[in-house]
Amino acid sequence: MQTRPRRALITGITGQDGSFLAELLLEKGYEVSGLARGAAGRELGCSEHLRERLTLLPGDLLDAGSLRRAVRQARPHELYHLASPSFIPASWERPEETLRAIAGSTAALLEAVRDGDAPVRVWAAASGAMFGDAGESPQRESTPCRPTSPYAIAKLASHELVGAMRAHDELFACSGIVFNHESERRPLQFVTRTITRAAAQIKLGLASEVTLGALDAVRDWSFAGDVMEGAWLTLQQEEPEDYVLASGVGRTVAELAETAFACVGLEAEPYVRIDPKLVRTPERTPNVGDPTRARERLGWEPRVSFEQLVERMVRADLRALGAVAGPA
Repeated sequence: MQTRPRRALITGITGQDGSFLAELLLEKGYEVSGLARGAAGRELGCSEHLRERLTLLPGDLLDAGSLRRAVRQARPHELYHLASPSFIPASWERPEETLRAIAGSTAALLEAVRDGDAPVRVWAAASGAMFGDAGESPQRESTPCRPTSPYAIAKLASHELVGAMRAHDELFACSGIVFNHESERRPLQFVTRTITRAAAQIKLGLASEVTLGALDAVRDWSFAGDVMEGAWLTLQQEEPEDYVLASGVGRTVAELAETAFACVGLEAEPYVRIDPKLVRTPERTPNVGDPTRARERLGWEPRVSFEQLVERMVRADLRALGAVAGPA
């Protein structure tokens, strides 16, 4: 007797993470639904190439009713909650909206799952940013959190709600504590894409410099596709748990720039200009994750190295500027 495909619902289907996760699930034979404002009529961003293979459902993070309706309509076996505002500086401009969009949407989706008539496994994207000034680095699942931005506070609230409703309502709900994860699908306002695009432009004579903030800022960068594989693995386990998904290695912005410019045969230093207005207050605790639990219990670890990731992004930027043909 042939079994019916598993069904998955992804919020944030138009973004970097949603597109990589949708590709993974479709390859595994899932029926994939995606939540999108405007649904069928809207552009699908990073998932546009998957349009004919997805079922689109209308929904808005600030409209709890639309989220509950999407869950009822999709009837998923697995729900991946990826959607949220992701540009941390913007959270200072709209803290109330940030809290509702992140913590409020998580609450609405968990309510819908709890009140539904069939079990649903839930993975919600938390963030390494929630550790803030934790006092220890690398950070693991048990590290105390001292968030330092509205975005990080909202992600911590979402994370804690997942754990509380897992315990209280016996939900199969998990938080993925994801650190910085990148790809050629990352929007240009993020420093990784700023640097890789600049390296490509300078190589082609389309720019003469790149303006950055603090070069000594430390981040833990992984490939987004690897992180989404970790999300899927989390929901295949017998028991629900939270997992840090990170490379476990901290690197500076300067290292990122050096690696990107090396991909086009250039030294970074002559082309980098520092704008004091972009320099943030130094972080006392380096934001680096400890993926030991994920490695030991999920068998997960990043497949794409830091150098491979940066080269992939630079080559994609060169292609976008018309210089290189063929796959990355």
